[in-house]
Amino acid sequence: MNSLQQTILFVIDDLELKYFEFNDLVTNFWLIKEFLQRDFEVFITVKSSLMTESNIAYTNCFEAYLKDGNIFYKKDEPKKYIINHFDIVFFRPDPPVDIDYINACSVFDYVDTERTILINNPVAIKNFNEKFHLNYFPEYAPENIVTANSDEIKNFVREHKKAIIKPLNQCFGGGVYYLDTEERNINAIIKNLTNNGKTMVMVQKYLEGASGGDKRILIVGEYVFDECIKKLPGKDDFKFSVHSDKYFETSKLTLEEKEMAQKVAKHLNAVELYMAGLDVADGKIMEINVTSPCYFIREINAHNNERFQDILMDKLIELIELKQGKLPASIC
Repeated sequence: MNSLQQTILFVIDDLELKYFEFNDLVTNFWLIKEFLQRDFEVFITVKSSLMTESNIAYTNCFEAYLKDGNIFYKKDEPKKYIINHFDIVFFRPDPPVDIDYINACSVFDYVDTERTILINNPVAIKNFNEKFHLNYFPEYAPENIVTANSDEIKNFVREHKKAIIKPLNQCFGGGVYYLDTEERNINAIIKNLTNNGKTMVMVQKYLEGASGGDKRILIVGEYVFDECIKKLPGKDDFKFSVHSDKYFETSKLTLEEKEMAQKVAKHLNAVELYMAGLDVADGKIMEINVTSPCYFIREINAHNNERFQDILMDKLIELIELKQGKLPASIC
């Protein structure tokens, strides 16, 4: 129970706002529902509804509510609040991390983080690229280069025989291509993704284990969950690309994977990136998702016959209470 009647703001994606009710595919649906069931007041907004007046951050938002076990929001009753009105903000719009995304993050430069807990802190999101900053952990990163230079990319592919090329600011596999020395469209792919040599991309050595799927490792604060799901490549694709039950498998973390994730979690927690999802194959981290990491709650529940949302919420509330000074620092 939320005895203090705390208020939470969720910054969600425009598409999620459009399909807000009954959308149990998305993590925010579960989080909002669970917070409401625990008597938190929950409001929702989108990036374009954030604003500043002078040096004060505001949002226009809608109140969410429960009815018959589902979530809804008061569409005809928008409210304008100073963002510091809220005790907690979950900043979870989906990429692309474009200029609109960066500007939305910048609104939070004017939020007092002593008053309002930000999960994840948008200022930290601006400083952390989900692909590029794999290299903070070189021992866990696949061999890679980040460049806009076509010759450098082709040399990397020739050296490693198989590679993955991906934009730095997309999600859900958008713009990700497999390259090898037989790819006849390699010049067109490179030209397209680098915007004719002006935009940097990441090129990674292909991990053979990824053909059997990659694990999504989940983090809250410094806590790494044992619950794990494997995402399988879609039909006629080399990567996970279809959010369908047949492309998920139950999986378990190895001791090495958990130790790896704990090291990453400690670093992320220190820079206020409290919720993360690591995509892992062959003992390597392919991406560190911090913008709107999907926790695949519905899929974990179905595969493990449990209520993962309860386990996740316990850790989130512990994190919130820790940041509010209600718990000792050792709890997470």
